[in-house]
Amino acid sequence: MYKVSKYPHGTFSWVDNTSTNAEAAKVFYMDLFGWGNFDVPMGPDMFYTMFQHEGEHAAGFAAMMPDMQAQGIPSHWTNYVSVDDVDAMVEPIKANGGTILFGPMDIFDSGRMLQFMDPTGAQLGLWQPKNHIGAGIVNTVGAMCWNELLTRDAETAKAFYSAILGWEFYGDEHYIHISNRGRNNGGMMEMGENFGEMPPCWMVYFHVEDIDAAMKRVEALGGKVVTPKMEAPDTGWFTVIEDPAGAVFYIMQLVKADPWQA
Repeated sequence: MYKVSKYPHGTFSWVDNTSTNAEAAKVFYMDLFGWGNFDVPMGPDMFYTMFQHEGEHAAGFAAMMPDMQAQGIPSHWTNYVSVDDVDAMVEPIKANGGTILFGPMDIFDSGRMLQFMDPTGAQLGLWQPKNHIGAGIVNTVGAMCWNELLTRDAETAKAFYSAILGWEFYGDEHYIHISNRGRNNGGMMEMGENFGEMPPCWMVYFHVEDIDAAMKRVEALGGKVVTPKMEAPDTGWFTVIEDPAGAVFYIMQLVKADPWQA
């Protein structure tokens, strides 16, 4: 019900963490979510970790390169959308006000990717799969269950993503749902003054069985609970977490997890 063999074009398929304190953060995530790990050599003393859950790839992880750290780039999660042809996305991104940050580029025989910044300032990755489709499991406890854009200009973001990916949107001024080819594909929220100077970004949610227990475990593992536990009516309870290296993400206890539907 929760295992995935293929992602339709335009669907969120993967997330990975780039960390300024890889040793502490890696232990944190493995303990918090019960993940195993498979380390893929990327060069001398360099590895890309595939976090494992129920025998499937759940998320990625890597130490931040020294040159990135020297630029003051903080630890962060990157969200990826699966596409049929990464190279074909370049011109639509540029034509609609986006900026290519790097790529397209091959990642060994795993796939082809690029990262870009949308017109509102949020960064997102695109992934054209070859031997790696992305997450092999979603929505269940211990897996990615939602992706969300926090932006200061929802109308501009909607127009951009509709143009480049064909996404459709529904909801109200409080929360915007994203639909891709007739299925739920994340959400969008316009940031108000209460977000302070936080930059626009895409955020990932991970499903937990017991949010109160998970929040306590976060603190015990050296992470930080950033916000009080909040309720999403008819959906579940959630909060923002900061890992020991400073990367932020959501955990959510879903009332009922939706099974994967292509």
